[in-house]
Amino acid sequence: MLSIGAFAQIGQVTHRMLRHWDTAGLLVPAHVDGFSGYRSYDPSQLERLHRIVALRQLGFGLNDISSILDQGVEADRIAALLRIRRAEVEQEHRIAAGRLVDVERRLQLIEKENQMSQIEIIEKPLPAIRLAARRTVVADQPEVASVVGPSFDAVSRIIGGERGTLETPVALYETVEDGLQIIAGYAYTGAARDGFEIVEQPAVENAVCGVHLGSMEHIAESWQALHAEIFARGLVHSGPCRELYVRAISEDQSDWVTELQQPVRQD
Repeated sequence: MLSIGAFAQIGQVTHRMLRHWDTAGLLVPAHVDGFSGYRSYDPSQLERLHRIVALRQLGFGLNDISSILDQGVEADRIAALLRIRRAEVEQEHRIAAGRLVDVERRLQLIEKENQMSQIEIIEKPLPAIRLAARRTVVADQPEVASVVGPSFDAVSRIIGGERGTLETPVALYETVEDGLQIIAGYAYTGAARDGFEIVEQPAVENAVCGVHLGSMEHIAESWQALHAEIFARGLVHSGPCRELYVRAISEDQSDWVTELQQPVRQD
């Protein structure tokens, strides 16, 4: 018989792992002393230990390992599990590769230009939204400011008194044939009313997002940085961009917080 220490040393695992696998029923000691509680293992159990370690190194969880060990090692079953694991590893590799590219790009920016990015940019999914909004198409970018604020005000006048229904202001921007389409309104759970339309946007699987602080006067610079990052990551736009006005109260806009959200997909 082998003590738990000797068994762990031969198998290159920790005592804690052996105790955990014992509790999970994966690798039960051949003998447990009734007085001291010391575990002992039969040398033949090294084969089962190696199989558990090998399956763990392939990335299988304890439930899968338990199922494999209990039901026997059938080639078709192992192949099916390995195909699933291969897909998971490939996805992990894509994520890691993207992170590596991001790290390299940041390093180059710091080493060559001795500066940090002006806006921190992340990727994340976006929830579906239902807006009480007004829709306008403008021909030129300078007209945007004259449309967004009045649109919010118009919708707010209609539904602002409905307790619990008027939530975060959101603007959607999308290039159309006649110019730039603007949909500006509020996340809204109430019924339709005259004076605005209900606009529903589906959930987005992935979006590149950044936070713009302060006045809208300089928001174009933040959008330019975000679009440059999208290009650098090999992504393309996959829907209208969103501006989520997290805080938009003060008249001088000095303390405004706006999240820029651009749905994207792989090119």
